[in-house]
Amino acid sequence: MKRDIYDVAVIGGGPGGYTAALYCARSGLSVLVLEKMSPGGQMATTSVVDNYPGFEEGIDGFELGEKMQRQAERFGAETSFVNVTAVDLKQDIKTIETSKGQVKARAVVLATGASPREIGLPEEPSLRGRGVAYCATCDGMMYRDKTVVVVGGGNSAAADALYLSKICKKVYLVHRRDTLRASKVYLEPLKNSSVEFIWNSQVKEILHEKKVTGVVVEDKKGHRKEIPCDGVFAAIGRIPDTKLFTGQTELDSQGYILADETTRTNLPGVFAVGDVRTKPLRQVVTAASDGAVASHFIEEYLA
Repeated sequence: MKRDIYDVAVIGGGPGGYTAALYCARSGLSVLVLEKMSPGGQMATTSVVDNYPGFEEGIDGFELGEKMQRQAERFGAETSFVNVTAVDLKQDIKTIETSKGQVKARAVVLATGASPREIGLPEEPSLRGRGVAYCATCDGMMYRDKTVVVVGGGNSAAADALYLSKICKKVYLVHRRDTLRASKVYLEPLKNSSVEFIWNSQVKEILHEKKVTGVVVEDKKGHRKEIPCDGVFAAIGRIPDTKLFTGQTELDSQGYILADETTRTNLPGVFAVGDVRTKPLRQVVTAASDGAVASHFIEEYLA
């Protein structure tokens, strides 16, 4: 943290945050990226990113995150690996408290992302990337012609099951109720698909060796059965990382920051990019797009 006041502070070092940093730094603005773990955000946990343009063989998500960091830093952006503990975004000069001291900036980009909601099984974290996944459009192609289980009953689960049914040998959809909560637009296509429903059931165990080999599901009567499979897709929602901003930026009913395609929030000089903002599609490419858009309106604001 070399400056008293930065032009732009970016909270979160995922693709949205580092794209905003890159564009702002190239425009001659002083930029500091605050990241709590490693560059890439959720992307860094994906072993192969196949749907980001420019990498015909795919690329490791962690490696792509590091490339984004180095590219932004080549134009003068700085990175500080810290925990952000508090923010005051309502003043002209924004204040950010971190584990390594205070940061002040004239504009702030909120790029803290959203984490997938886990099933809650003890073996789940260690199997992430080894058969447990949270995004069908991100990781689905790794399971072409294989058998997968989708867990959930809302729009995400329905959309994931439909998408996977087009590329996988077999798709099971496990839902704890006897009807889906998904919108009607998904129901008819699902009825006419090859997806097999496992109603009134929950996944109680993920079977594995080095990778996932199956799941154990239990119905409401306590009866259990094993379903052999190659992958498990948890589609039970996401949790936006917006706790720090509650009471300052406006949030929607699910906790995402209300920001339209301009990425501007209700607070002057505060912009939201990537998975943390309200949007219909959360992908690496849309996060990067948000970052580019934010830089345009940041320059306009600072001018």
